[in-house]
Amino acid sequence: MLVLSLFPGIGLLDRGFEDAGFCVVRGPDLIFGGDIRRFHVPAGRFDGVIGGPPCQDFSKARRIEQTGEGADMLHQFVRVVTEAKPQWWLAENVPGVPDIRIDCYSWQRLDLNASEFGHDQRRLRHVQFGALDGSALRIDRKKSPASNATVLANDNRPLAEIVGLQGLPPDFDIPAFTRGALTRAIGNGVPYGMAYALAQAVLNRTTGVTLCACSCGRPVTGRRIYYDGACRKRAFDRQFKKQLA
Repeated sequence: MLVLSLFPGIGLLDRGFEDAGFCVVRGPDLIFGGDIRRFHVPAGRFDGVIGGPPCQDFSKARRIEQTGEGADMLHQFVRVVTEAKPQWWLAENVPGVPDIRIDCYSWQRLDLNASEFGHDQRRLRHVQFGALDGSALRIDRKKSPASNATVLANDNRPLAEIVGLQGLPPDFDIPAFTRGALTRAIGNGVPYGMAYALAQAVLNRTTGVTLCACSCGRPVTGRRIYYDGACRKRAFDRQFKKQLA
């Protein structure tokens, strides 16, 4: 399937989708001089749209006031999806990002940890998904390793260690980038195992299975609403935060 990638950065999310058999077309990105505000796409050409809008405004690590750039980039993502009219869309961000709801598309919100996809790090990433046919992602997770490592954009560890934690090949490099720029780009990217699992989930998305009410993507059976106690707590915490807002 043909997929449009928005805010692709150095293409770490793209890599997972490409290896799962998708043909990925890169949209404009700031690090290569592009500007999504000037970008338009014809309707009906792409099966899916993926992307990771800039997340600094929504990150817990933010030390300055929100700039408004984050909300604007979410708006641009929604605008391009609305123009492109794909069968489905997928957006990756930090857990603090607002809901992304697009007319005519179903909506699913997932909290995913890198450790659940074969990575020796506990980095929490956030995914939202929508489809015209109402389908949802069923996520296959692995047992989490006992690790406290986390890869961030300002990581000071050796580059080889950062590359390994993100699931990239040992020789991964972009010669034109400075060491600092490459570290930031890798740290901002989606861990490879997670990207590949998401691509597989898109290929195998389902309309006939009941999924956990916390939107973790795990199937439930019988009268169960939540997959486990952690899922129940996650759903209640999310509802409590909405009430406070």
